Amino acid sequence: MSATIALPDAAPPPPPDSPKMSPVLRILGSRKLLWTGLSLFVVLSVIRAMADGADDLTSSGTIETTLRFTMPILLAGLAGLWAERVGIVNIGIEGMMIFGTWFGGYGAWKWGPWVGLLAAVIGGMIGGLIHAVATVTFNVNHVISGVALNTLAFGSMRYLSELLWDRSDIQGAGISQSPQQKSALPRFDLPFVSGGRIGSWETPDIAGWLEKKGWPVLGDIGGVAKGLTTNVSAGTLIALSLVPISIWVLWRTRFGLRLRSSGESPQAAESLGVRVIPLRYAGLLISGGLAGLGGGYLSIVASSYYRQGQTANKGFIGLATTIAGNWRPTGVLASGFLFGYPEALNRVGRPAIRHLLLFGAIIAVVWCLWSLVRKKWLAAAIGAVFTALMFDQWLRIDPRTGISESLTGGLPYAITLVVLAVFSQRLRPPAHAGMPYRPGDSH
Repeated sequence: MSATIALPDAAPPPPPDSPKMSPVLRILGSRKLLWTGLSLFVVLSVIRAMADGADDLTSSGTIETTLRFTMPILLAGLAGLWAERVGIVNIGIEGMMIFGTWFGGYGAWKWGPWVGLLAAVIGGMIGGLIHAVATVTFNVNHVISGVALNTLAFGSMRYLSELLWDRSDIQGAGISQSPQQKSALPRFDLPFVSGGRIGSWETPDIAGWLEKKGWPVLGDIGGVAKGLTTNVSAGTLIALSLVPISIWVLWRTRFGLRLRSSGESPQAAESLGVRVIPLRYAGLLISGGLAGLGGGYLSIVASSYYRQGQTANKGFIGLATTIAGNWRPTGVLASGFLFGYPEALNRVGRPAIRHLLLFGAIIAVVWCLWSLVRKKWLAAAIGAVFTALMFDQWLRIDPRTGISESLTGGLPYAITLVVLAVFSQRLRPPAHAGMPYRPGDSH
């Protein structure tokens, strides 16, 4: 006679003697991570206040642009997170984003931006379904399936563009781009923070006033607050809301627990009565929808039409944020900003990028000293080398010409390599991600 074992509804409660974490810390992460972030912000603020040409380090224009550049990467990172949490490596995020840009651009042109976003999600889900059929049903290698999906997306969307838009009767369209959408998603400024309106009354711009004062820390807080709350698109709010939603679904619901068990040990989950195959299909459909929404953001919010090559490898960058973010939504959000910030600074105030090298040198000094205290000699030596290199480059670069564009383009990737090298021992991917699985295998 066999007994039926049921999975618990959610994660087990913390031990009675463990401190209760506040809802804010539950979203932001641990206290240590929060204090580290605040300390880094203070260091950046001091550099901004003391160095010439560093005002754009925390200006509202830089932060506003960072937010816009980060959202597609964030959505691609969440797509990778959902796929790998269910046990599937999703190299095809780039292709799913291409589906999203095309379907989003077409939907926004035909029926408006809201329908365009929905069409982008559906387009990405089509890509997720193709990847699921290949990897889940036929056990095709996940990497091969993803690469094939990327190639299929590029070729098929090019064909559809030629079929529908390469005509003389559609103005502003062609084989490589869609017609321009007729309307845009609503945007707003937050009242009392960035001078938003309440009816016909224009409220005070408190954050802007603080930014203009330029005081250390307070002025930077004003710049960041104004950048995060000025000209904010509804699409940006949707993207940001998916971070806490992902946390709640994956770690607070029965569905999320079962989905994560599929990525950790599908044989054990199957032995407990979990239907792994439908779960993996659901995870990849959600992953594809998130990637498609990221593509739709590019063609509807960041632009007003679909353009070939619009994704610009953001799907692969999103996959990197999944890894650097330790397969957690808050980590993906932080990694997304890590990629978006240098790109935004390059657009808004390139001379200020030079001072990021000084910022990095200060961090490397602290890392070196901390490693010495803990008697980790190799880590201390690496920190010393990075300190010398970055400080030397900061002195050598001419403040008038600034840093070269080729270097700024590669800066986020270099930062990610450093993050992965330093914290590789703390990164923990789902145990069964990328491994083949067949129902009924020996447990």
